[in-house]
Amino acid sequence: MNDPIGDMLTRIRNSQMRGKANVSTPASKLRAWVLDVLLDEGYIRGYEKGSDANGHPTLEIGLKYFEGTPVIREVKRVSKPGRRVYLGVKDIPSVRQGLGVSIVSTPKGVMSDANARAQNVGGEVLCTVF
Repeated sequence: MNDPIGDMLTRIRNSQMRGKANVSTPASKLRAWVLDVLLDEGYIRGYEKGSDANGHPTLEIGLKYFEGTPVIREVKRVSKPGRRVYLGVKDIPSVRQGLGVSIVSTPKGVMSDANARAQNVGGEVLCTVF
């Protein structure tokens, strides 16, 4: 797999289009850090570490809905393996005039765009969520 974050975001997007309550994805530290940001911002119900039938570690993500519609309306991968996007703190975009969130991988960890601005640190913009 070339793009594990893109794969996880696609699994979430596809599961929400089908109205699923949970989705499973292979586990990694970076995926867990991205899920921590999504949980802090209120886009998912939560996630648990588990394992599949072969014993490989997985993350079970609880998807969140409001009145039958998914809370995550749009999720886009910004920095891809073929084209990395690094931005300084002043250049980090606000998503939909601050209604959405950009997830940024910084030297101080993976955080939302608001936290990156508060800590005055830039980095790789992983994705945007609205």
